[in-house]
Amino acid sequence: MPTTISRPDFQGSNDPVGHLQRVDKRTISAIDDLEEAPEMFGLTFSKALSTAQLHCLYDPTANKSETWEAWVAAMQVGSALFASATAPEGTTVECMIAHKKRTIPACGVKHFVDAGTWLEAFWLAVICRDQARMTQLCNVPIELLRASGAVFEEYVYHWVDALQTYWLERPGLGEKLVAAFDGTNPDTLRFVDREMMLKVLYPPLDLFYRFISQDPDKFNEALVQAVELHKEYWTADEERESLTGDVAIAPLAIACLAFDAGRPIEVESEYLPENLLDRSWLGEFET
Repeated sequence: MPTTISRPDFQGSNDPVGHLQRVDKRTISAIDDLEEAPEMFGLTFSKALSTAQLHCLYDPTANKSETWEAWVAAMQVGSALFASATAPEGTTVECMIAHKKRTIPACGVKHFVDAGTWLEAFWLAVICRDQARMTQLCNVPIELLRASGAVFEEYVYHWVDALQTYWLERPGLGEKLVAAFDGTNPDTLRFVDREMMLKVLYPPLDLFYRFISQDPDKFNEALVQAVELHKEYWTADEERESLTGDVAIAPLAIACLAFDAGRPIEVESEYLPENLLDRSWLGEFET
């Protein structure tokens, strides 16, 4: 029997359709502005991702086409951000975002072109099963992510390196993943606290390791633990209860990799929206 991990009840707007339409409109407006203001990519990506997560609060299984559209748009913004960042200065990139082809100037290395943003963009490409964008993201140099000036634990760069190595089938995956694991020691952290590491940041590494180890039982045990720890962290108090934790994005993405590899997924949870996990909407429209 699958393990069920429920999400706390959500008390949303009395007019969910109207609420989502207003949020979608603001997000599209921000996306429209990117053609004139690519320096707003960081805020626009955050807005698009929050909009996708909000859709899953009202639509926990991602059963509605509008929810899929929101997740695709977030994925498209994240990938466009890095396409713009890696384009030569003075050039433009052609990007499909929210059903429209857009011409966006190169933005260069900005503070938001960092490893954390890269991970979010990559997970979204995995969830949306966009292999071309996954490959594009995996060709982003790690040196460029470091150049953003953003401060991260060193393990993050090894984690990005391991994911790029896995997807591009480069040698050295084992060593790079070991380096990422070594950097998660809670006693040596400089920028994140112990609880965040143990409950949110570390579990996806362990889950990914179980995935590449091809042990379905161990994978599902790790998936249960990852989702339970995610829930425990993001529901610990009212301050943490936000859209950030309403979908377990990294565990969901790795579960998508496992699902696509034919592995059984024995966890049911609103934190892993069913129709995103089983790619029900794939091919619904051009992305």
